[in-house]
Amino acid sequence: MAVPRPRLAKALAPARRQPRRPRGLRAAITLALLLSTLGSAAAQARPDALKLYLDGKYDEARRACLDELALANDNMEAYVVISWSLLALERWADAENYALKGYDLRRDARLTEALGEAAFHLGRNEAALRNFQNYVSAVPEGGRVGLAYYYMGEVYLRLSRYGHADISFSTALQYSPGNARWWTRLGWAREKASDPSNALAAYEQALSLEPRLQDAIDGRERMRSRIH
Repeated sequence: MAVPRPRLAKALAPARRQPRRPRGLRAAITLALLLSTLGSAAAQARPDALKLYLDGKYDEARRACLDELALANDNMEAYVVISWSLLALERWADAENYALKGYDLRRDARLTEALGEAAFHLGRNEAALRNFQNYVSAVPEGGRVGLAYYYMGEVYLRLSRYGHADISFSTALQYSPGNARWWTRLGWAREKASDPSNALAAYEQALSLEPRLQDAIDGRERMRSRIH
């Protein structure tokens, strides 16, 4: 009988049987894979809270953040976005509550700014000012620095510190020079500081951006009557 060639002999050799995993181990691996798949699918199904916020869907963003926090109560991004969303919904006390919860976990500068906005709308001027100042000191080029300086200007107006209000509004406008309303508030700060020429310039700049802005129209007329 002819001797098989080596390659053929290898092919004819009986296959080695793989050792069988214990049933319990196989079940555990199957369960782990199933849970991993389900977790991945759930993550993909969860809405992006930040995108919802940026799209102006503030209540949907709030609910998405609550879902995230239910899964992980130390999720800083969820605390930030829910704070912003509640501020946009004008739920000042709720915004402050969530910002404080997140801040207790980590002193995130974004939550400092959110606490400033909440305090401002709740009428706590000194707390608002302190938080805004801490925010702009921590992140001078942060995404909400212009807004923080604007609110600082409003606080200084409340406190009748018109020179400080002028500086704050002027700084805010370096970040958002096309904001007609902020130019109008700068005009008002200068008007209160008895600086009619510069107040008029601010009102006119506001009207160059938004010609029908009534507060700026009225301010311009007041200043023109005082100058001439």
